[in-house]
Amino acid sequence: MQVEQKNECMLVTKESFRAIGLKWSGTFAEAGAGGIRLVQAEMKSRMNEIKQVVNPHILLGLSYHVTEDGFTHYSAVEVEQMEDIPDGMASITPPTLTYAKCEHRRGQNIEASYNNIYAWIQDRGYSLYKGDITHYEEYPMNQDPQSEDPEFVIMIPIGT
Repeated sequence: MQVEQKNECMLVTKESFRAIGLKWSGTFAEAGAGGIRLVQAEMKSRMNEIKQVVNPHILLGLSYHVTEDGFTHYSAVEVEQMEDIPDGMASITPPTLTYAKCEHRRGQNIEASYNNIYAWIQDRGYSLYKGDITHYEEYPMNQDPQSEDPEFVIMIPIGT
């Protein structure tokens, strides 16, 4: 018997911030096959190259420009200043946004967590943000990127 999965959601506003990390572009199939997890692993191994990290315990996942067949994802960390960007890395500055936020816990189905947050947004009459950023995730830095059962925070930007 399948147990219904519920994720409590809330609205949060996150001020604009600066981040440095690795950029990945690909299809949803490539992401599902582990493409993003490989970038997360590389990012974690290169953390010592980034200066002025605001929260070294949180790995950010920022997804942009969803197209019919793919998207761009940044595995990054928040920084105080954009200086000395390591070779092969990129800088990004997401705007101040309001997000629908929920926690995906170990043992839960990732697709169900996303379906729940989108249903929560729709049920409350909110609309999705029309800008470039589509998803914002926060992962514990000490979590194995190759884990088949990760935990992370999902944040979906909403329009105002």
